[in-house]
Amino acid sequence: MVTCVNDAIYPGTGAAVVRLLRRLGVDVDFPQDQACCGQPMVNTGYLDEAVPVVRNFVDAFAGYDAVVTPSGSCAGSVRHQHGLVARRAADPVLAGAVADLSPRTFELSEFLVDVLGVTDVGAYFPHRVTYHPTCHSLRMLGVGDRPRRLLEAVRGIRLVDLPDADECCGFGGTFAVKNADTSVAMGSDKARHVRETGAAVLVAGDNSCLMHIGGLLSRNQAGVRVMHLAEVLASTEADPGGAR
Repeated sequence: MVTCVNDAIYPGTGAAVVRLLRRLGVDVDFPQDQACCGQPMVNTGYLDEAVPVVRNFVDAFAGYDAVVTPSGSCAGSVRHQHGLVARRAADPVLAGAVADLSPRTFELSEFLVDVLGVTDVGAYFPHRVTYHPTCHSLRMLGVGDRPRRLLEAVRGIRLVDLPDADECCGFGGTFAVKNADTSVAMGSDKARHVRETGAAVLVAGDNSCLMHIGGLLSRNQAGVRVMHLAEVLASTEADPGGAR
């Protein structure tokens, strides 16, 4: 599941996921009928409008062993919100499909560590990096240290701690629109902490958060690149990839 943000703005992340999983021997498919997971509608109270979106999701991904997405936010929506939407629709068929598919939907680091059982994915990334754990991956999914364990196994990387790493960056989807001043203040704190690390690259597992923090870093001419975890893990000496 590529997610809306990646499909529209960061397609390189989706391509990196495919390269990485295929390198690890996974048979990867990309259902063309996939669309939004429905999170924006659910988060703003439009649960009835989310019903056909959830229905499309379970139809598009039916029959697969696993659904993998480079987003803790979207994985969290599937695992924790789709059941709520299905119950509201009072559709037992939809509820059954959601109950079957939701547990097989994984954020990328969960799939790599828990399903494939790997932390060393053969990556090479010789840069000074700091990692921001995004809110939904940390609090809704409980991915814990899985992303960091994957990064620590990357050859050549210099991983440095981010001060107050578990604090929200301030994006929060529609929160950034409805509460712009607060969002920017929170993001500015996060960007300041990133600069304090001296890292050349900021890594996270959600491009929505990286878009927010990266914009603030760029406006301040911080000279720090932002990259999704998948792009770092997909990088090798033979295929170094690239930052946006």
